[in-house]
This record gives sequence, C-alpha cells and structure tokens, in this order.
Amino acid sequence: MSGVQCLATENVWFDKHRYDEAEKRFYEGANGPSTQQVKTALQQAKGRQQKRQHRNSSSHAGGDHELTSRMKSLELENNTLHKVVEEMRAALQKLETRVATLERSPASAAVPCAKAAPVQQVNGDDDDDDDDDVDLFGSDSDDDEAARLKQERLDAYAAKKAKKPTLIAKSSILLDVKPWDDETDMAKLEECVRTVQMDGLLWGASKLVPVGYGIKKLQINCVVEDDKVGTDILEEEITKFEDFVQSVDVAAFNKI
Repeated sequence: MSGVQCLATENVWFDKHRYDEAEKRFYEGANGPSTQQVKTALQQAKGRQQKRQHRNSSSHAGGDHELTSRMKSLELENNTLHKVVEEMRAALQKLETRVATLERSPASAAVPCAKAAPVQQVNGDDDDDDDDDVDLFGSDSDDDEAARLKQERLDAYAAKKAKKPTLIAKSSILLDVKPWDDETDMAKLEECVRTVQMDGLLWGASKLVPVGYGIKKLQINCVVEDDKVGTDILEEEITKFEDFVQSVDVAAFNKI
C-alpha cells in the first residue's frame, strides 16, 4: 500500500482539535494550572468567603437584637416584681403594727363594749307583740331602787301574761263503731253515740261504711280538747251501749 493510500485511510487530521485539547490538559496536569485558572479560582473562593461573612453578620445582628429585646423585657418584669414585693412588705408591716397595738391594750378595747351593753327585753310568743315594751332588767345606781323597779316590772309582765288567753291543744279523732250484726239499728246506734256528752267534746259528721255480709259500721268524727278528753274515755263511754255496740276503734288521730 502506498503512502497516499495510508493517509487516505487515516482520520487523525479531522480530530486534531481533540488531540490538541488532550495535549493541553496533559501539560497542565504536569506543570500545574495556568495563571488565569488560578485567578479565577481565587476570585470564586473570595466571593464565597464574602457571602459567608455577610450571612454570619446578618445572623449575628438578628441574634443580638432578639437578645437585647429579651433582656429589656426581663428587666421590666424584674422591676414590676420588686414593686409588688415592696407593697406587700409595707402592708404586712402595717398589719403587724395594728396587731401589736391591739395586743398591748386589751382592756381599753373592752371598755366601750361594757358601756354599750344593751338593755335586755323579754320576748314572748309570736302573738305577744305588746309585751316588747316590758324591760325586766332595768339598771340603777342604787341597788334597792333597782331591785324594787325590777320586781315591779316582773309583776307587770306576769299580770299581762295572765290576761292573755292560753292556747288550747285540740285533736281530731275519727272513730269506727262496729255493731253486732246486720240486724242492728244503725240509726239508734248513732243516736246512742251522740248522747255521750262531756266538757271538751264536740261531735262532727258521720257515715255508714260497708264491712261485709250486709254489715255496716258507723264512722263518726269528733273534736276533743287534749287536756279534758282522751280516746280511752270515749271508747269506754261508747261501749256502755252493749246492746248496739260490739267494739270501738280509732281510725285516725290528728292534732289541730
């Protein structure tokens, strides 16, 4: 093969720029970077350092401002707490002074109470409003005169109490009067029961209540004074009519 033919098959000349670039990189690696590359690298490093310093300075400035604000807030809160403590201390000191003064003079504090002792009055029941003007414990410098005046007032009060009507205790009683059988005359039985009369007894309404097998009992109401009439006396008096009455029971008992 001739030399011309060999050159025709080779393409090295067409890729010459690639070989030049490879040769340049080889020499740069062997001899170190070029001056232009060094300058570029230094400028890039300096720019990065400036940016980092700027960020650090900004963060430091923000942190200092926040720290200053917090310190001012703490100082203000501390001053407020100091004022509150001083006010509480002053109030406590005043209270201790007053307590010490009262403890040193107990007798002088008790004298006004003794001089201002109110006059005692006797209060009766709810209906004794006119007895409020009776003073049972009047005071006088002379013992004999005071005793005489108190006795007169006691007598006047006793006289007024004696004139007032006393409350009479009464009760309402419901009696069940049972006959012997269904042939007992219930009208006659009721008539006999109502013939029982005594001081403090007042008969009321009555009715017949069926018991069973045609037998009816008499249910009668009465009002009695507790001090004069009792249920035992009533039962005893009614059962005396033995021809009509078999038994007597108390169905209801209520205080009036």
